[in-house]
Amino acid sequence: MEPASASSAEMEPVGFADDFASVLEDVPGHRSTIGCIIPAYNEEESIADVIQALLAQTRVPDVIHVVVNNSSDGTVRIASEYAGAHEITTELGDQFTEVFVHDIGKNPDKKVGALNYGYSLVEGYDYLLGVDGDTVADRQAVEHLENEAVSDSRIGGISAVYSIDDRPIKGIIPKFLIAGQRTQFAAFNMQNLLRGRNMAVLGGQFSIFSTAALRDVMKSNHQRTPWVKDSEVEDSLLSLQIKSAGYLTKISPFARADVGGMTTLRGYDAQQVKWTYGAIELMWPGQRGDTKGQPFHPNLRLRWLENFDMLTNLFVRFAFVVLLAGSLSIGAFVFSPVWLITPLVATLLNVRIAMTLATRTKRDVLFAALIFPAEIFMWVRMSHFVRSWSRFLSRRKVDNWAMQARAEKGGGSSHWMPLILLVVVVAAVTVIWLMLGPVVQSSILWVGWPIVGIVTVIQTVAMIFRLLRRQHGYKV
Repeated sequence: MEPASASSAEMEPVGFADDFASVLEDVPGHRSTIGCIIPAYNEEESIADVIQALLAQTRVPDVIHVVVNNSSDGTVRIASEYAGAHEITTELGDQFTEVFVHDIGKNPDKKVGALNYGYSLVEGYDYLLGVDGDTVADRQAVEHLENEAVSDSRIGGISAVYSIDDRPIKGIIPKFLIAGQRTQFAAFNMQNLLRGRNMAVLGGQFSIFSTAALRDVMKSNHQRTPWVKDSEVEDSLLSLQIKSAGYLTKISPFARADVGGMTTLRGYDAQQVKWTYGAIELMWPGQRGDTKGQPFHPNLRLRWLENFDMLTNLFVRFAFVVLLAGSLSIGAFVFSPVWLITPLVATLLNVRIAMTLATRTKRDVLFAALIFPAEIFMWVRMSHFVRSWSRFLSRRKVDNWAMQARAEKGGGSSHWMPLILLVVVVAAVTVIWLMLGPVVQSSILWVGWPIVGIVTVIQTVAMIFRLLRRQHGYKV
């Protein structure tokens, strides 16, 4: 792929790895070469912080390629201010890196195209470090990732622990959404850490990949590039392929990075629907280019569990509200303190997750302890679950990447569809309920409450096990 345009800082990468090999011979502590790729799409607000954080690492990448695609803002101009050679002295000694900025213009493959373009520039290095254009890493993040990758040749890729910096966030809705996303990231990271540090998804936000593993993936899957456009979640698909090629996919308990969070309902909705829809395609056989399907792949077990949990949450909450309303309508409601056990256990579990955050704030703890913020956020997540599955089952061909980009710019209103659907369903259920006779109503309640009770008990026992599970001192 030829770039549509290029900044003055861009130059051919031919022989680049060889040049660095001679430089690194005199640099103590460097056991490998790392080429960094930053795919950037309209990242003028964050790209400077991202590059600065990389240049401030204790282990600086040997080269940094900023690959700007489909952008209409000042990303190229701002990134180009850092273009050129940098000599840096850190705790590990004197280091050298060079920053290149590539504007590949209009690119139909979007982020996937930018990643593959970047790969062509660093395929001669030992490791490829992928960094999103809005991800700011801690100073030792690259050092921790490299140390573990070098220590075990079986490792095909390692991800950092992700969170979101909530300090710059202003406004009630943005703060609420960021608090929820911080908890969501924390729960996901902890699950992976406690499962032998096996990472289901080597997120593109900040992960390091063995280029040998990437070459094996391309060979075994007959691909010309590591990333393919056959999935809405290119990082999940590549993680599956790395695992299938016989390599380990890990999460580092030490490397940390703050990613860009979604501060609007429509933006968060579009992102989550894209992620969930893409995960469903990976779980479901015969989708897109992966015609064989991989529903039982080890990396998808956590995905199946997440979807089953969401289905259970949706059933219990909706059924409880319907049965409660039905009981009140015929005067058959009897309160029992036992009902408080489940929300109490859920709250304790949420608080425990909040307490594991390495950058925990009062807002994180209150979000979990006050019950209602976490419960409202769960309803928001369930709406994404419903929209993703309904879109998938409808077989409609939708460009979720484009929809997310549009939502982040303030366009679109599809995030209100679950609420509209809920109102319609509630109205329909109410009309049907009122048309039923007292005997039928009583029979529905007599059968419905035990079913909800049994499912709730099973769900509560599962939460208790998670609450009591040892966390081995991990912080997320």
